[in-house]
Amino acid sequence: MTLFIYDDSLLQYRFSDDHPFNQMRLLLTKTLLEACHLLDDSKIIKPRIATEEELMLGHQKEYIQAVKDAGNHSISKEACEKFGLNSTDTPNFNEMHEKCALLVGATLTAVEAVMSGKCNTACNFAGGLHHGFRGRASGFCIYNDSTVAIEYIRKHYNQKVLYIDTDAHHGDGVQFSFYNDCDVFTYSIHETGRYLFPGTGNIHEKGDGDGYLYSMNLPIDAYTEDDSFLRTFEISLTKACEFFQPDIIISQNGADAHVLDPLTHLSVTHRTFQQIPQIVYQCAKNYTNGKWIALGGGGYNIFQVAPLAWAQVYNAMEGHPPLTGAIPAAWTSMWQPKAKIKIPVNWNEDLEHYQAIPRRLDIEEKNEQTLQKVLLHY
Repeated sequence: MTLFIYDDSLLQYRFSDDHPFNQMRLLLTKTLLEACHLLDDSKIIKPRIATEEELMLGHQKEYIQAVKDAGNHSISKEACEKFGLNSTDTPNFNEMHEKCALLVGATLTAVEAVMSGKCNTACNFAGGLHHGFRGRASGFCIYNDSTVAIEYIRKHYNQKVLYIDTDAHHGDGVQFSFYNDCDVFTYSIHETGRYLFPGTGNIHEKGDGDGYLYSMNLPIDAYTEDDSFLRTFEISLTKACEFFQPDIIISQNGADAHVLDPLTHLSVTHRTFQQIPQIVYQCAKNYTNGKWIALGGGGYNIFQVAPLAWAQVYNAMEGHPPLTGAIPAAWTSMWQPKAKIKIPVNWNEDLEHYQAIPRRLDIEEKNEQTLQKVLLHY
């Protein structure tokens, strides 16, 4: 059984009405899974709020205080600049600390469910805020729930954690939190930083000191399509698992590599999002006795992409083959009146009008060169 961490209060992580980060996609995912008869109340557990002590596993005390002050409108402009707060990406909002601590607590709820033996797999699609640093907000992320969760597992269970990040943006905040740590392996496949925030994630970022070779980055070229993405991902992730031999997997499942995402430049379809969780599921089966915690992340097309991608993750965690064919009409009719764009009626509708990229062979060759350069070290 896969437990699904959810409460309507998680939708309140919202910077503003016109900000691209919109947690309504959580509710869209939940209702889609329910319409597919994959999810019912027996599999849903409510999140708890992370304590300040727990937040300090991943963040500096003075930064946590600054977030509290920002949410109470009692912080200076200079302090905001110091801590990355109230920027265009991460504007302040009311009760910011409390709402962000709940998001982190939701990920810890998933961790506790798996580590206590209640289940082998659990997901918190409200989480995956991988750009948050120990003392600075960045890229729509205030607190970094992945960093806190990994430190929590290391402290309380002494397990080796493989962190897998398939967001189109590099998982910089998590990587640099564990850059010198050989008990945490951070893996990120993402659009090259030549064109996209945060600009990090080069193949030469391999960790430092005791952590050398425990960071793996696959920066793929803009406009990468399904076949090249999946080949690069499966081969490199399998090698990472062979090298690291993890005890547990935490995956960040950003859905913004999709061709319909408005903020990135990759060109994969739902075929990639059908296969990503199947590959991770097999890695968990082979290396961690099935222990796998899945988080959300990026994904800014909230009607056509994110809920479909995350439903595939939950479905794979349950051990099922990819969802294909028709999407339940009840879900489509529920949300179409609220959407300004057409909601898909089948899982691979994005293929119907897809046009191949003219530079496909050139892009595939570049990605293959990147893959082979990374594999040389393992």
